[in-house]
Amino acid sequence: MKVFHCSHCEHLAFFENTVCVRCQHRLAYLPDLETVGSLDPVGEDLWRCPINERYLYRLCENYKRENICNWAIPETDTRSLCRSCGFTLTVPALDQPRHREAWYKLEVAKRRLLYSLWSLGCPVESKSDDPERGFGFRFLADMEGPDAAPVITGHADGIITINIAEADDAERERRRQQLHEPYRTLLGHFRHESGHYYWDRLIKNSPWINAFRETFGEERSDYREALERYYQSGPSTQWSEQFVSAYASAHPWEDWAETWAHYLHMADTLEIAGACGLSLRPHRPDEPALAAAVDPVRGDPMAFDELTKRWFSLTYVLNNLNRSLGQPDGYPFVLSNVVIDKLRLVHLAVKSAAAGEDWRVA
Repeated sequence: MKVFHCSHCEHLAFFENTVCVRCQHRLAYLPDLETVGSLDPVGEDLWRCPINERYLYRLCENYKRENICNWAIPETDTRSLCRSCGFTLTVPALDQPRHREAWYKLEVAKRRLLYSLWSLGCPVESKSDDPERGFGFRFLADMEGPDAAPVITGHADGIITINIAEADDAERERRRQQLHEPYRTLLGHFRHESGHYYWDRLIKNSPWINAFRETFGEERSDYREALERYYQSGPSTQWSEQFVSAYASAHPWEDWAETWAHYLHMADTLEIAGACGLSLRPHRPDEPALAAAVDPVRGDPMAFDELTKRWFSLTYVLNNLNRSLGQPDGYPFVLSNVVIDKLRLVHLAVKSAAAGEDWRVA
């Protein structure tokens, strides 16, 4: 994520904003320019941004009518939905209480995921653009009744289903405590489930598969049995020596998805830290340091060691700040050497895909 500014008055703007709080100009994310820009009306349903006045835009239908989105569409694009909203296949019934609020939160998280994937150079196509290899999202609510089966958040054949209950902060916290998780966020669900999709897209039936099995284990072991065993017996007491989370120990597919999600977590946080000009200049040489405006995530493909070095410095200050505010650690994880090697494989797979090398090990 980056730091954005109003195109008219240069006031700070955030990724989710729709109006500049200083000059009151309408704001929209402009995917073709990869920035949030302020807009001037130039006709019926047409807008222009001072960043490049040659381009005209329309607002996404979910921006105009539903107040769910804040993206714009280039005038030359005939679709009524923006690039992000086009990935949503099913929305919850909006005549039900709190479903609209849940839908808004789900779309916010989805937009952040898509922004990260595009920024990293991952192959990103919707089901409507590429029915065979694309992906899409279904946002579903549990049905009422004693015999109704709950909606299971998960991925299958490019379709990512999210139970909208995860958009309820209280319910999500209840589930986090029930499952003894240190961390559970709505954006984390999107990142995790996208990991399952990208395992199919980048690893399955590819030359990466041997490196995957050497690093993550044998994925051909029975998945259903592995999950049943995990939920019945729980993780090993030594799980943190080999896995980024307890749930990652359930099966190599879950290990990949958890590690993938963690990598996106790192990439996005490091990018915004760099965009904010954050740096650490300690008073002692043996304390963590951080140089500003360095982005190894999107730079040298082999810069993974620099990435992890910066990550440890950033999380060191993040946790110290949280503790000073009386809050739990913002980053409640410990990365073993085994986990770092798994993150390295994710990094290399992402960089290879960004270079158009989906099916070749770098």
